[in-house]
Amino acid sequence: MNSSLDHKKIAVIGLGISNISVIRYLIKHDLDKLTIYDTRDNPPNVDLLPGGIDLHLGPLNAEELKTFDMIVISPGISIYNEIIEEVAKSGIEIVGDIELFARECKAPVVAITGSNGKSTVTSLMGYIADKAGIKVAVGANIGVPVFDILSDDVELYVLELSSFELETTESLKIKAGVILNVSEDHLDRYHGSIEEYAATKKKIFKNCEHVIVNVDDARTYPDNPKDYKISSFGVKKADYSISNTSRGSFLNVRGRNTVNAKDMRIYGEHNQLNALACMALSDAVGIPKDAQERALKTFAGLPHRCQLVKVINEVSYYNDSKATNVASTEAALRGLRGIHKNGIILLGGGLGKGQDFTPLKKYIGKEVTDVYAFGKDAQKLLDLSDTRCHSVINMRAGLNEAFRIAKPGQAVLLSPACASFDQFKGFEDRGQIFVNMVANLTEPEKEKNSETAATEDKKSKKASKKA
Repeated sequence: MNSSLDHKKIAVIGLGISNISVIRYLIKHDLDKLTIYDTRDNPPNVDLLPGGIDLHLGPLNAEELKTFDMIVISPGISIYNEIIEEVAKSGIEIVGDIELFARECKAPVVAITGSNGKSTVTSLMGYIADKAGIKVAVGANIGVPVFDILSDDVELYVLELSSFELETTESLKIKAGVILNVSEDHLDRYHGSIEEYAATKKKIFKNCEHVIVNVDDARTYPDNPKDYKISSFGVKKADYSISNTSRGSFLNVRGRNTVNAKDMRIYGEHNQLNALACMALSDAVGIPKDAQERALKTFAGLPHRCQLVKVINEVSYYNDSKATNVASTEAALRGLRGIHKNGIILLGGGLGKGQDFTPLKKYIGKEVTDVYAFGKDAQKLLDLSDTRCHSVINMRAGLNEAFRIAKPGQAVLLSPACASFDQFKGFEDRGQIFVNMVANLTEPEKEKNSETAATEDKKSKKASKKA
C-alpha cells in the first residue's frame, strides 16, 4: 500500500457509495485499523460492508475522532461541520476519496467542475478519448466512484468534481482542468456566499498544468492567471468560440471553423459551449483533432439534459429534467432560442431551494411564450407573469396543455429550475416519466384536448352571461 497510509489508524465517515468504494479499497490492501461511522441510525449500503467491520452509528464524538491519524469524509459531510472543524483544528488529516485517489493514480487526469454542464462535458470528454483509442476511465461526481476505476491499465482519467469533493482535495495533479461556469447553487453550504463557493471550485487549479476558462464568466479564472497556461472558450472572442455564418453555427478553434453545429446530435448554444470546452481540454492533453470532430458528430448526449425526446407535428419536445436550478434553465432557454424562433413553452416547478427566480422573467413574452408551473413552489414561477404563467396540478397537466396550444416550429421544454422531490423520486424519475408521457402523445388526444378546452370555454362564457 502507499506509504502515506501504512500503519495509520483511519476513520471513514459516511456510507455513501463513494466511501463504500474507499472502504473496499482499504480492506483490499489489508488496512486493519479501520473504523466506519455514520450519523444516521439506518444508513444505506450497510449490507455492502464486509462482516466483522467496526461500525458506529449515531452522533459523532470529536474526542473519539481525535484518536485517529486520518479521517475520510463523504462529500455530503461539510468541512464546516462543527465536529469536523474541531477535529481538523487538532491536526488530524481530513480527506475525501478524491484526495486518496490522487495519491494512488499514475495516469494523467482531466478534471471538470462548474455549476452546470459538467456531466455532459465529462461524458463527452470520455467519449472523445475513447474515439481516439485511448484507454480512458470516467468517474467521480458523475456517479462512478474513483476507486472503482483506479487501474494500472488506464491511460487517461476524466473526472467530474463537485465543490464538495474539492473541499478535501489538495494534491490531485491535473493535466487539464476547467471550471465551466459559476452560478448560485449550494450556497447554504458556503454561508450564503457565491464567492466562497467559487473559491472552492478554484481548488481545481491548485496543481493544474493547463487551465481552461470561460471568457464570459470571470469566476472561472484562477486568482493569479499569469501563473498558469490558459486557453479560453466562450461565445465570442475566445480561443474556442462560436462562429455564426450563412451556413450555420460552427465550432471555431483559434480562427478555424471546424464542426457545424447542425452536424451535432446535442442541441443548443450551451451544448456548443460544452463541446468547445471539450475541444480545449482535448487539445491540452494531445488528443488528435480528427478524433475530436468524429466524436462531436456522433455523441448523443445524456438523458435528462436538454434531450430531444420527439418531434410531433413540427413541435420539438425536450427533456431537461436535470435543470434543478435557475441557471440551468436559463442555459437551456438561451441554447434553444436560436433553433425555435417561434417560441418555447416552458414546463417548470418543484422544490425551489430558496432560489431567486426573477432571472427567468426576461425570457417570458420573448423566447418563452407560455409557462406551465406545477409543484410545491409553482407560485414563484407564477409570480413572474400574470398572463403567460399558468398553474397546473402536475407535470402531466402542463404537458397536455402545452401539447394543445403548441404551434409548428415551437419547442415544449421540461426545464423545471427546481428539485424534484416534492412529486418525484429524483430528476431521473421526473425526466423518464416525461419521456414516457411524450411517447404517448397523439394527434387524436390533441383534438380531444382542444374539444374539451372549447367546451369548457363555452361553459365559462355561458356562466359569465348568466352572471
